[in-house]
Amino acid sequence: MDPTAPYVTHRADNTGGGQVLGLFTDLVDGADWLLGHWYVLALMIAVCWAVGELVVRRLAAKASAERMALELVPNRHFDPGLEEIFRRGVQLARASTAMPWWAPRRAKSVQVRLRADGSAPLRYRIEGPAGGERLLSITPFGPDVTVKRGRPIADKPRTHTVRAEFILRGKLTAPLREVPLTPDPLQPLVDAVADLRAGLGDLAEIRLDIQRAPKWALKARRLQLMGAARRSERRESQRTARWLRQDAGGIEDSLGRQIQQLLSDKAGPEAGRRLVMPPVPRRVEPAEALGKLADDDHLVRVQLLVMCASNIEGRANARLAQLQAALDVFGGQSRWAMRGWRLGPWRLGADQWPTKGAFERRWSLGQCQPPRANWVRLDELTGLLKPPTTHCRLPVLAGDLPTFEFGDPELLLQGIYRGPDNRERLVATYAEETLFEVGVGKAGGGKTERALAQAIGWAHAGGGLIFVDPHRDSWPRATTFLAHEALMSRIALIDLNGLGSNPRLSSWNPLGMHHGQRAHEVVEAIADAYASALAWDDATAPRALTILTNALTVLVAVNEAACQAGRPEDQATIFHIRALLSDPAFRKAALGAVAGRLEEETRSWWHSVFPTLPPDAYAVVLNPIARLAANPLTRAFLGQPAGVYNIRAAMDTRMIVWVCPGGSGPTDRLLTALLARDLLRAARSRRDTPEERRVPFRPYFDELITLTGAAPETIAAMFEDLRKYRCHVHGMTQLLARLPAAVRLSLVQNASTLATTAGSKSAIAPITAEWGDNPSPDRVATMERFEHFVSLNVRGRRVGPIRLRGPHLNDVFAARARPRSVPALERAALANAQALPLAELTARAAAQLGRVAAFLAEHSPAGGTSSVQLSKEHEFG
Repeated sequence: MDPTAPYVTHRADNTGGGQVLGLFTDLVDGADWLLGHWYVLALMIAVCWAVGELVVRRLAAKASAERMALELVPNRHFDPGLEEIFRRGVQLARASTAMPWWAPRRAKSVQVRLRADGSAPLRYRIEGPAGGERLLSITPFGPDVTVKRGRPIADKPRTHTVRAEFILRGKLTAPLREVPLTPDPLQPLVDAVADLRAGLGDLAEIRLDIQRAPKWALKARRLQLMGAARRSERRESQRTARWLRQDAGGIEDSLGRQIQQLLSDKAGPEAGRRLVMPPVPRRVEPAEALGKLADDDHLVRVQLLVMCASNIEGRANARLAQLQAALDVFGGQSRWAMRGWRLGPWRLGADQWPTKGAFERRWSLGQCQPPRANWVRLDELTGLLKPPTTHCRLPVLAGDLPTFEFGDPELLLQGIYRGPDNRERLVATYAEETLFEVGVGKAGGGKTERALAQAIGWAHAGGGLIFVDPHRDSWPRATTFLAHEALMSRIALIDLNGLGSNPRLSSWNPLGMHHGQRAHEVVEAIADAYASALAWDDATAPRALTILTNALTVLVAVNEAACQAGRPEDQATIFHIRALLSDPAFRKAALGAVAGRLEEETRSWWHSVFPTLPPDAYAVVLNPIARLAANPLTRAFLGQPAGVYNIRAAMDTRMIVWVCPGGSGPTDRLLTALLARDLLRAARSRRDTPEERRVPFRPYFDELITLTGAAPETIAAMFEDLRKYRCHVHGMTQLLARLPAAVRLSLVQNASTLATTAGSKSAIAPITAEWGDNPSPDRVATMERFEHFVSLNVRGRRVGPIRLRGPHLNDVFAARARPRSVPALERAALANAQALPLAELTARAAAQLGRVAAFLAEHSPAGGTSSVQLSKEHEFG
């Protein structure tokens, strides 16, 4: 036999069916081995999963480290439409994929952060891939939203922290409730954090991650839903068939059916038996079964995480419950529910192992691993895809409006604010930002009380002010709270009401040069005051203005000479204008004494023009002065040569000056005009002081209607110019409409703080119009007494209008009341103003003409008056 035969025979046995049988045997043996050593397979799978998860986590962490942040700040007019919000959602979904190709799916998301930490009512922040920054920086919201680069946020650790993840419950294919844009859908969330207190470490933050899901995940979800729908339909068909058979069997066994068979002609067991047709399962419609998942357009997966923290036990849990209730607003057939299980008093969720670690990783890295149920369309998220709009009622936090602290020179009291939690606090603005303030409201509404509280707080903080009150009601109201030893040396009272049999008055010489004023500024101030009070201008009274200006120029030169000679008690007063114009001897002596101090044009006018004027030409100038002289109070106040009143010195030394002009008649209007113009002159004279060395000073004008009737252009100029010299004006009036147009326009244009109490709708309408009629005049008109709507400037932005309760002195400053020290304060205030009895001042004023004439006689050059013929005796013999 051939020696190769055994080999061939062996090969023949291992071909064909033998190999298949051997392979099958090996597989069976392998399966049997795996069944006996199943833990080896499980270990291999676990190792592969762990290695894969580790690689994915490393890659995701690397991708998440390259994220950017944008902060969106809306203005008060932000009111987007549905299309604008939807376009923003499309941008967010598109930006979520702006990642490197190797980035894992969990890192490809855009995060919307809604954060409340006390710095703002609700900060709106977008975080996402760095590659999507250019896409997200330009929003469809236009200029109503400011987009700026967000800085990293580092939170201090809090004592108590709670976490929660929300998942869609209910009918998962149904959309969330369509929430209208008015009121703002974010309003429930804002209300939930409205009572947050940063001082207690309160913090609340909501993070919504948006992720574009892969096609395969959507298809798998659809297959799962369709399979579940078909199974449900089959179960329903089987249940229906079972009930049909039971119903048919019951009918066959019923007594009626048995009697019917006995009476029937048909015999046999099959007689009368009904045929039961089982129902056919209804065809499952994809649109009905899939709901919002039926179409691919703008479908995203979302992850909703919430964290609340506080240093006080229980506050974080309460805040989380408030936020959960706020999210219920979006719920319908589908709703947001907290993920986890509740076992009696315990909840197993994101705060416990094993889910806490995954929550913290996603929270810190901004990664998105949403639950399978969290599929939504972009139009379901319109309420969360935008910052708060103009329809959102935002609370005023301590970070928005500072809390007033007594004695702090940087704060200016504004009122009492009641927060959403019914806590009240005194709120303030920063003094350096409160440039001008306007308060409007009906009589007795509380505007003067509010101004007094502000002025008293400013005085106790070391600030200087002047309070001009024509009616004097504010002085006795304020003395109880100003009667402190530390303030008495700074308070001066200028009271022209003449109370008592022999009242004590201070003194003021508007023409006085003993305080170092500039001559041309003094002349200009008095001439402008005259023109303002008497409605003069170059068109209506050019000659009167010229006569008055030249007369003032001569008298100011006389006073300048007296002061340089060391004799300020020999200065002329405003009442000597009459002598200068009507007394030839006095005029010759005055012109001769100051001829060298006058400019050539002035000397030429007195030489060539004045002699040609008829005697009645200067009556219009002298009549107002005659009225001032007829009033013993104004005669004594203005008739002193070296007056004490010096508003420029009061500004620089932080004095507290109370000025009560005493009335609103023609004479009082001229005096008020002189005081107002002198205040404007003194403030402008601070040009000689570097800006950083100018001491802040606050004029308060009560009853602006009375004051502006005398000096409308002066008051308007104050509201336009004085901020440059660190003089910040506060004005109160009952009606804006009764103010002159120039004053009204300047007030409203430049007001840092605009406030109104209740009143008639017609009176309030000009103020509410500045706020866009929000609040409306109807709402403001029905406020309670001492309540105000106020708009404020804080850190360069407007706050409000918000509703404040006016500070009542007896409540706010009750601890500072010193009623027993009021007499001492009044004595000190009069002493600081160097007030003297009226009789003494009147006698000195009457003798002043002789003193001035004697001074002029001493200082007139020999024969100096003979060279100039100024007498009208030769003209009107």
